[in-house]
Amino acid sequence: MGDTWVQLPWPGPPHSALLLIFFLLAAGVRHADAGTSCPVLCTCRNQVVDCSNQRLFSVPPDLPMDTRNLSLAHNRIAAVPPGYLTCYMELRVLDLRNNSLMELPPGLFLHAKRLAHLDLSYNNLSHVPADMFREAHGLVHIDLSHNPWLRRVHPQAFQGLVHLRDLDLSYGGLAFLSLEALEGLPGLVTLQIGGNPWVCGCTMEPLLKWLRNRIQRCTADSQLAECRGPPEVEGAPLFSLTEESFKACHLTLTLDDYLFIAFVGFVVSIASVATNFLLGITANCCHRWSKANEEEEI
Repeated sequence: MGDTWVQLPWPGPPHSALLLIFFLLAAGVRHADAGTSCPVLCTCRNQVVDCSNQRLFSVPPDLPMDTRNLSLAHNRIAAVPPGYLTCYMELRVLDLRNNSLMELPPGLFLHAKRLAHLDLSYNNLSHVPADMFREAHGLVHIDLSHNPWLRRVHPQAFQGLVHLRDLDLSYGGLAFLSLEALEGLPGLVTLQIGGNPWVCGCTMEPLLKWLRNRIQRCTADSQLAECRGPPEVEGAPLFSLTEESFKACHLTLTLDDYLFIAFVGFVVSIASVATNFLLGITANCCHRWSKANEEEEI
């Protein structure tokens, strides 16, 4: 009897295989969408978006949703629109150095909870407000150096940044920095503050005392930090000032000092009255003598 072949209907792939194919297709579509949304003049690869050195005057409007490293360095960007980072939850590194930024919009980092490295050096920032880094609690490194117009750092500018290790405030226009701005940074390891026009008056004593106590744990550019005023300490290294340098800030007057000052004031007042009285008598005598001479001549 010959062999008989019977062709049965193909039941199709198992259910698990169908699910696997579906997920692979979905992942491929998602990857394709992320890759095709690379902005013009930028390169995108492995979640790194590089838009540096492109003479951009504004930030690119659309980025891959899974961007982790964004470089906008060496452009001419003057402003970042509010909410620009809202959709990029995976962002870890943001490089905005060497642009023309004068300020950042409030709440820019509100959704950048994974942001760890931020470079804002070589810009035109004038101040660091209290809400600048709000909610960006994962920041480890902040570079604000070479902002020549940076005059003020709000006492609560770095509030909540418990993981911050490296802070660069060098080569700006800072004459004063509040102790409150730094004492809430328990993880701070490196602090760069050289190249600023520090005014080493009485208001700087709390900060310098705090820095001296942490100098072993916190690396600072002590050789570059110098005083620009007052005249008596101009040119002196910031970290060379001791408690003796601020002795005059703690002088207090005793009761004897106040009594002596009051006595001197009283004596000066009496002397002034007596002097005025004598001058008045002298002037009156001179006037009478002059008048008598005129009458004799007539």
